Amino acid sequence: MKPAVRHILAAAAVAACLFLLLASDRLSVSNRHEVTCKGVEGIVSDSLQRRFISPEDIQDWMADYGTYAGLRLDSVDLCRVEKIIDGKSAVLKSQAWLTDDGILHVSVTQREPVVRFQGPSGGFYADREGYLFPLQARHTARVPVVDGALPLNLKKGFKGVPETEEERQWVADMLQMVRYMADRKEWSDLVGQVSVLKGGGIVLIPREGTERFLFGAPTDIDAKFARIRKYYEAVAPAQETPYRTVDVRYGNQIICRRK
Repeated sequence: MKPAVRHILAAAAVAACLFLLLASDRLSVSNRHEVTCKGVEGIVSDSLQRRFISPEDIQDWMADYGTYAGLRLDSVDLCRVEKIIDGKSAVLKSQAWLTDDGILHVSVTQREPVVRFQGPSGGFYADREGYLFPLQARHTARVPVVDGALPLNLKKGFKGVPETEEERQWVADMLQMVRYMADRKEWSDLVGQVSVLKGGGIVLIPREGTERFLFGAPTDIDAKFARIRKYYEAVAPAQETPYRTVDVRYGNQIICRRK
């Protein structure tokens, strides 16, 4: 076959494909003027990692939209659907689309908590960006818990980032501290509880032993954990009776007390 003939046939094949695509698209647009919405399908894209949300939750939340079943497909406001779903506390992002069979599909990605704050106003998760959202009835995430006198002024059911710069900075520092421990098996194995004293100081309570480590503010993290390591390597082995409190807040010193 001559090259010129091959080129002509190839061009004809491409033109035929484009014609079919355009015809299909026009048919789809035409169908959306006639086909009505039959219902919603909820999809949880990361259901294997977290179980805060179920497909049934998504269907229930669509009640906030009002009537959508029976509407023509081109009358369903997908942006409004996504805005409603994105407003739910455990939702990181949603995506909504329609298919020509009349089904409204809504897919959600859940927020990933990295720490749980437990205080007088209830419990809250925080994700890596410092976004806080309430505990979820359907599922409890296995993440580190920080309890006590949290320096956060949060009402029950709060979601979002804290209002003041001081609160946002404290959350950011705590997230850095939690990540530091999670990334180092030595400390994730050792620390069983993190509590906050009045005034904002941190106390670390080991899984074993009677010591309580006074950590102070969640800053100078590496240096303070180095002092904790020094305590276990050089101080604790020489003691017949363990210390009650071990203060690692100050540079180049470890202050130990038995009372």
